[in-house]
Amino acid sequence: MADEVYRAIADPTRRAILDELVDRDGQSLFEICARLTMKHGLGSTRQAVSQHLDVLEQAGLVTVRRDGRYKFHHLDTRPLAQIGERWPQPAPEGTPNPGPRNP
Repeated sequence: MADEVYRAIADPTRRAILDELVDRDGQSLFEICARLTMKHGLGSTRQAVSQHLDVLEQAGLVTVRRDGRYKFHHLDTRPLAQIGERWPQPAPEGTPNPGPRNP
């Protein structure tokens, strides 16, 4: 599972999709395509974005909810949390706390 997560987040378009789902969860493919074009200048086709969503879904980072003929995509950060917990190490003494990070 970790290999799939790393592969999924290695691509900048997939990271942009995750950013958009953080911004507003539960988007349709049309909404995600529109946001990628308007906010990130990405002119990916619907088919390309759909393939990126499939990779994210296989990695467990995106779940899909069907409502009629529409599919809504939801972010699931649990696989990322599992990776963060894999190599816990205390910060060296005297290291300042970096505080919360901005995505």
